[in-house]
Amino acid sequence: MSTDLTLPDLGQEPGALTESGDDEATKSAVDLAPVFDVPVNIQAVLGKASVDVATLLRLSRGSVIELDRKVGEAIDIYVNNRLVARGEVVLVDERLGVTMTEIIKDGDAAA
Repeated sequence: MSTDLTLPDLGQEPGALTESGDDEATKSAVDLAPVFDVPVNIQAVLGKASVDVATLLRLSRGSVIELDRKVGEAIDIYVNNRLVARGEVVLVDERLGVTMTEIIKDGDAAA
């Protein structure tokens, strides 16, 4: 599984004007190169549960904790603790992965 990030060709030269003709320049992949090495924290959350300390201390191998999600329900994908997408768990070469099925816009995060 490759971890390379490839951005689409925007079809414009760096610094070209947008179609609307305003002064704001479009950005190309070359313009974004300085941020490619910035680390981000990604979490795929299957579900959540709240337990008290006494219950936590009684857990052992094989214990089951009920989550707030149903089987087959979409999981939440967070980037730097911000909900950005929902997706599904997939199997890739005997490893678990996540595929995004929905991108969350700013106003949709509370849904």
